[in-house]
Amino acid sequence: MRFRSLISFLFLLFFTSSAYARFVSLTPSSTDLISDGVNSDEPLVNSRSIIKTVVSAEEEACEQTYGFMPCTKTALGNVFLILVYGFLMFTAATYLSAGSELLLEILGPGIVGGLFLPMLGALPDAMLIMVSGLSGDAATAQTQVSVGMGLLAGSTVMLLTVIWGTCTVVGKCDLRDNIAVNNQDTKGFHLKDSGVTVDVWTSYAARIMAISVIPFIIVQLPQMLDSTSGRHLAVLVALILSVAMLISYCVYQVFQPWIQRRRLAFAKHKHVISGILRHLKQHALGRLLDDEGQPDEHVIRKLFETIDANKDGHLSAAELKALIIGISFEDIDFDKDDAVGKVLQDFDKTLDEQVDQEEFVRGIKRWLIQAMGAAGPSGPGAGPRTMKYLDHFHVQTKREHALLGDNESGENDEESGEVADPKWITIKAALLLLLLGAAIAAAFADPLVDTVNNFSAATGIPSFFISFIALPLATNSSEAVSAIIFASRKKIRTASLTFSELCGGVTMNNILCLSVFLAIVYLRGLTWNFSSEVLVILIVCLVMGGFASFRTTYPLWTCFIAYLLYPFSLGLVYILDYWFGWS
Repeated sequence: MRFRSLISFLFLLFFTSSAYARFVSLTPSSTDLISDGVNSDEPLVNSRSIIKTVVSAEEEACEQTYGFMPCTKTALGNVFLILVYGFLMFTAATYLSAGSELLLEILGPGIVGGLFLPMLGALPDAMLIMVSGLSGDAATAQTQVSVGMGLLAGSTVMLLTVIWGTCTVVGKCDLRDNIAVNNQDTKGFHLKDSGVTVDVWTSYAARIMAISVIPFIIVQLPQMLDSTSGRHLAVLVALILSVAMLISYCVYQVFQPWIQRRRLAFAKHKHVISGILRHLKQHALGRLLDDEGQPDEHVIRKLFETIDANKDGHLSAAELKALIIGISFEDIDFDKDDAVGKVLQDFDKTLDEQVDQEEFVRGIKRWLIQAMGAAGPSGPGAGPRTMKYLDHFHVQTKREHALLGDNESGENDEESGEVADPKWITIKAALLLLLLGAAIAAAFADPLVDTVNNFSAATGIPSFFISFIALPLATNSSEAVSAIIFASRKKIRTASLTFSELCGGVTMNNILCLSVFLAIVYLRGLTWNFSSEVLVILIVCLVMGGFASFRTTYPLWTCFIAYLLYPFSLGLVYILDYWFGWS
């Protein structure tokens, strides 16, 4: 139904692209008269009304994109066209998003999710930026390229301010021990006790986002040094670096699921260590640590004798598995056989698939030292506080496991590899959506840029501000709505995916879209004169990226920081450009 509506809309738009009307004039001119088919000797100039076919000079001056797309020089008409073309770009972004998600669901992350889908998500923005610098001669391109810069800055700022703050509000949960409680929202709009928690991978995504602004700094160096000789070279260096960062980011995205699984497996192993140490402490005939804070070998040997069920002086894999099965790990799901294998790997240094008493003592001592190091320095008097240290290690390990984003329901959202029996019909549907979205974005990007420039000329409003505010609403609306809906599920995992996607979207703006922009500037010999815009991007990315890089819980009060950065960005560009003359 939606596809048919779009086709009907495009059909109507095409056939109304160049309609002109005749109008009635009371002041006729002999050059514009049309015969009514009746001969009369009376002068026609005395007629009270004459039908004329005059096209106004205003319409004659309007240059139609592709020679047939509708255009106008009036402000109201351009508002209408911006809404129309904006809707079409929104539709293109929606199709690209739907096709990407469908393809990711069928083929899994890997190369598809890491290489192609991030680029497809940034395609509408990249298309608009590209056409803004390819139209007309160099002088025209220099004027229109501000539309591309406005879109680039506007998309980045909107994602990190308005959308970020809104996701914090709709995804908030009660905070307990500075961690959000899934699906529990009883604190209302409490600024400190309500908020969202994300996993550690979101912090990594925020750090990558902050690093991705380096090409902006490089291209801005000549202006910072007040030099005019090296500007073209700075653009080339920034272009090469941004392309290299784009390739590196895609490679990281390809291997990130594998890295995440390795980190999660290590966290689960630490959880097994914590559980075993707590279990041994509860069943030990004495303290695991002496008064000097050192492991007590005598107590550890007694524990070995307790675990050695057949009293043969060795712990077999079956005896270690029985020990692990008898310990409650608080709903942490892991493979018991895999856990036994990792314990054997830690303890069994002779590689005989069993653990003797000396290996057991050395292994437990290493675990205790690791736990004491995580809880801080022990020192004298640590023996009576052994359980306190182990509890601290347990809490820290559990938090690390939770922040790595393990799926609470047990299902794995990031399975690697391909599905054994792909549904080719679904794959074809996904490819059709991707092709349709790409075609719409390519077809209507140029008319939208022309309309923005026409509206700017009709109203006197700089095209940068129009593209900064209006165009991101079209190209990022689908992503924004999806992020808000996902955040509203009020879970740590969904919040993590939401904010990671926001950071990833900004990263693609900073490297893919900037690469397109720099390539146009370099190849067409345009002037880089966007100091205030670059400063805004740097401030917003570094503030939000720095904040999200070093904490995994965002209290509700942080949404105000995000919201305030949006008007601050607009005001800063206006002041720097029109008060201080930066542009």
